[in-house]
Amino acid sequence: MRSLLFVPGDSPRKLQKGLESDADALILDLEDSVAPDAKPQARAASLAFLTQTRTLPRRPLLIVRVNPLTSGLIEADLDAVMAGAPDAIMLPKAEGGVDVSHLAAKIAVREAENDLPDGATRIIPIATETGKGVFGLGTYAGATHRLAALTWGAEDLSADLGAETNRLTDGSYADPYRLARALTLFAAASAQVDAIDTVYTGFRDEAGFRAECIAARRDGFTGKMAIHPAQVAPINEIFAPSPQALARADAIIALFAANPGVGVIGLDGEMLDRPHLVRAKRLRARADRLAE
Repeated sequence: MRSLLFVPGDSPRKLQKGLESDADALILDLEDSVAPDAKPQARAASLAFLTQTRTLPRRPLLIVRVNPLTSGLIEADLDAVMAGAPDAIMLPKAEGGVDVSHLAAKIAVREAENDLPDGATRIIPIATETGKGVFGLGTYAGATHRLAALTWGAEDLSADLGAETNRLTDGSYADPYRLARALTLFAAASAQVDAIDTVYTGFRDEAGFRAECIAARRDGFTGKMAIHPAQVAPINEIFAPSPQALARADAIIALFAANPGVGVIGLDGEMLDRPHLVRAKRLRARADRLAE
């Protein structure tokens, strides 16, 4: 997944517009973008959209962001949307492996109730929206086979910390959020899942947005969440492996395959060893998944 577009779950018009955005995944939101009184409407609209969209021959992945485990709303969320067989559930305010294990058990019950294949519904936690969540980042590895990716959040985290802002005057993140971002990368690597970068709220700041996407790709994130359809195309462009990068990755893979007993190989004036091969294989695998 390169682009994951948030869409308010209570707006059929915006859900349809999201479907036309060319995003790799749509996040049908039942949490922050939906007012408390509109939660029942959002559940019904999201279920209708899932039911109508899941059988399309070509569609994005369909992810539902439910309300947090402690909200008192998640049971009703899952009861409604699991009948529509979403591809994944996004868990906000996640605070570690125990939380995703808890959610996995709830999902398993509803898969059985709706005659869905066991394990078909994946989980994507937003893992840094609370201070406690930051300390739980090391506990996701092995917590559940449903774990599909890890992402992080800076807006809720700043509220939890009581911060004045999460960004500096030049647009870069302040230190607490840079730390949370880096730790999310390490946690995803530990759990052997993709790391997805958080949203960029200044959707009219195209230059700042592109710069943040490029930096995220450079550091190891494989995609980014979006809050506006206009952000989807730049995300897809930036997070898609370039032909030049793929050509070099294929050359590295071929060179090591032709010399299986060699630990270090020279290519274009650079000495390459096993970490370069691992990076090349991961890039090729990501490109193959996108092609599918």
